[in-house]
Amino acid sequence: MDDVLLLSRLQFAANISFHILFPSITIALGWFLFYFKLRFNLSGHPVWMRIYRFWVKIFALTFALGVVSGITMSFQFGTNWPGYMERVGNIAGPLLGYEVLTAFFLEATFLGVMLFGIHRVPSWLHTLSTLLVAVGTTLSAFWIIALNSWMQTPTGFEMRDGVAHALDWWAIIFNPSFPYRLVHVLLASGLTAAFLIAGISAYRIINGDNKKAPRIALKTAVFVAAILMPLQIFVGDLHGLNTFEHQPQKVAAMEGVWETEKSVPLLLFAIPDEKNRTNHFEIAIPKVTSIILTHDPEGEVRGLNEFIGEHPPVAPVFYGFRIMVGIGMLMLIVAWYCSVKLLRHKHLTKPALYTLVGMSFSGWIATLAGWYVTEIGRQPYLVSGVLKTADAVTDIASGNVLFSFILYMSVYAILLIAYLHTLFLMARRAVEIEEIQPVDMLNHMSTEQTKPTQQQEGS
Repeated sequence: MDDVLLLSRLQFAANISFHILFPSITIALGWFLFYFKLRFNLSGHPVWMRIYRFWVKIFALTFALGVVSGITMSFQFGTNWPGYMERVGNIAGPLLGYEVLTAFFLEATFLGVMLFGIHRVPSWLHTLSTLLVAVGTTLSAFWIIALNSWMQTPTGFEMRDGVAHALDWWAIIFNPSFPYRLVHVLLASGLTAAFLIAGISAYRIINGDNKKAPRIALKTAVFVAAILMPLQIFVGDLHGLNTFEHQPQKVAAMEGVWETEKSVPLLLFAIPDEKNRTNHFEIAIPKVTSIILTHDPEGEVRGLNEFIGEHPPVAPVFYGFRIMVGIGMLMLIVAWYCSVKLLRHKHLTKPALYTLVGMSFSGWIATLAGWYVTEIGRQPYLVSGVLKTADAVTDIASGNVLFSFILYMSVYAILLIAYLHTLFLMARRAVEIEEIQPVDMLNHMSTEQTKPTQQQEGS
């Protein structure tokens, strides 16, 4: 059973790690596309359409991989975690169903209009379709985060004969951690998409693309990142305080606090030793953790020793949290530095462009680290205080799980390499494409005829 539990957890972790890469882009990229389309409608300048047409292709590719990898995860509820649906399926099932309806009936339908209807439907309908796709991706995130948050802080239900039954759907959906978690995820997606747009645009410029489109896209993305990162820090602090209230054992693991104490220092670095229940090689700032969590330098923080047998594995939560925060601070520095350079000099130096290329997928790293902190930090429970992970796992042979795990990993590795190769291939080919296509010029002329006094926007 231990082998099956470990392999099933690894398999689901691999699936969710691969899947989350793509929604973390598309949730916010849909709103970027809506902005680009609006700018084209308002200004009539074809450069905005060029930006839109380049990034809508990346959106479609990313969306497709997100849908495919999401389907494989749903299979695992039956194959690897039958106890989950047996115990809490009355709550999880409807929320997952709403997410599927949102993704397939709203996003997928209007994505077709976005991709193939740009010259076949009225401009207002195409813009509306772009908006509905953006709304659809956000609603998909809404339902998934509602379920995940309920698993973290379950409310609005009762147990009957070992099965969860809904009593109050409002309390289930808007559970105590949901608002903070939802905003945190949406901002994380905004930052992930912003750094991807900035990085790919910088890559195009480095490769000799001197057109307006990549420069405008880069500038837009950098400014968005510069605004979102401080908001993310603020929301992250609120989320941490909420977690401290409802899941103190998770926060104790994040901070490496073993004994309940006051005036707790902030550990910049340490090596947690779960066997001896202590830390080695600590580098700490006195009292800062107490200040952050209790707003009092003498504030008390409960330690892991109060939750023996009920707290998560410490090392992955401890390190994951520091990776997330470290990447976030790097994002802040890069976004603000590049914003200042663009405001002062209207362009970026080669080192700054190379930095943005290197940061293209920094959002992925921060998102995965944060997700591991959230999910591993809930252990040993699948649903906090209700269902332990070990009680939900399948009883099939471990060899079957191992075979499917290897198969998943092989396919995902190939798909990820192909995805990254395709992104940069599209960026290189965009360098050779003319700034304004004939069909774009026709649209521009049509817009100018309807707006004779509208001035063109150049940069």
